[in-house]
Amino acid sequence: MAKLYREMTAEELKNEQKELLERYNCFKAKGLKLDMSRGKPGADQLDLSNGLNDIKDYVADGVDLRNYGMLDGIPSCKRLFADLMGVEAKNVIVGPNASLTLMFDYISQCFTHGAGDKAWCGLPEVKFLCPVPGYDRHFTILEYFGIKMINIEMKNDGPDMDAVEEYINDESVKGMFCVPKYSNPQGITYSDETVRRIAALKPAAKDFRIIWDNAYCIHDLDDNGDELLNIFDILPQYGNEDMVVEVVSTSKVTFPGAGVSAIIASDNNIAEIKKRLNAQTISYDKMNQHRHVEFFKNADGVRAHMKKHAAILKPKFDIVLKHFQNELSGRGIAEWFNPKGGYFISLNVMEGCAKRVGELCKSAGVTLTTVGATYPYGNDEKDSNIRIAPSFPPVDELNLAAELLCICVRLACIEKLLG
Repeated sequence: MAKLYREMTAEELKNEQKELLERYNCFKAKGLKLDMSRGKPGADQLDLSNGLNDIKDYVADGVDLRNYGMLDGIPSCKRLFADLMGVEAKNVIVGPNASLTLMFDYISQCFTHGAGDKAWCGLPEVKFLCPVPGYDRHFTILEYFGIKMINIEMKNDGPDMDAVEEYINDESVKGMFCVPKYSNPQGITYSDETVRRIAALKPAAKDFRIIWDNAYCIHDLDDNGDELLNIFDILPQYGNEDMVVEVVSTSKVTFPGAGVSAIIASDNNIAEIKKRLNAQTISYDKMNQHRHVEFFKNADGVRAHMKKHAAILKPKFDIVLKHFQNELSGRGIAEWFNPKGGYFISLNVMEGCAKRVGELCKSAGVTLTTVGATYPYGNDEKDSNIRIAPSFPPVDELNLAAELLCICVRLACIEKLLG
């Protein structure tokens, strides 16, 4: 049985360190080049969607989709997203390949023209609430616009709602980013109570907007995935229909570089977004929208497709979690959450050790997400969080990478304890 490192003598720690260094140097001698830095689908996952390339007919509803028009997307693709997300098709705009573009463009719209109120760029200060650890690209968008980010601690049922409810009394707080199902990076799904508290918020800023980045809404690892309450069913109860703007995409369903995204919002928000789009584009890629509809047929087709993804992904998650259990459990040096879906595993190591873990891994040939990236401005004050992305490496490489990661965690923590 493992012993708590903090209860070990200096001599015991040094003996442990010696054994671990032998294992570490064996890995280093292999000349590995393994990547667990980003949540990219593996090649075997991408192969599942190769049938998209077989679709050659580009006429739908009597319209030649190769031409101009249909600013908000083709009707069949709007219906597909509407059925998947439990909303009406009129509240869906089908966008480009990535929802990141939709989020950036929407924040840009708020910044230059406002969200039913003054343009944010003319205000003395604009702030956003950021559940942490969180998605680094959300932080990048906010930093680009000079929006001040406020950390909100993530709990096991979602963001710390007591803190959220306190901060929104400040009129300069204009919004919050959320990944409500299988959060990036922990894999936490917001509880029904959390979703209801979010829907019931009464911000001081009447143009407060929540970006509901539902990136992993259908990314269960098995048939026992989490259920997320549909916030659009709750918002009308509090007169908050305009407060939430949702984005989704097929980036990790078909091809990340050639998928389809959608933005879902109230009638008022959709009208404002269309006004901006009318100046921004003629239409997004309707041929690609049609390819996706023809490939999947309907929402059930998408769900069946995701079961094939799960069959590939779950064994990879299991490998990493098994190594964590075998190597780290019971030593008092690391904590993690066992997600039921999504693309990441969040590992919290002993305070002050995460960067050192990253250095040790890199020296031995394993690339992790940049330590600190899961916090605004890249500043993890505790230096403890590491985002693990198991999806991209083949199983045999992942097995090596996970074992090496655990060795590096143990070495870094021993170094810290030995001072």
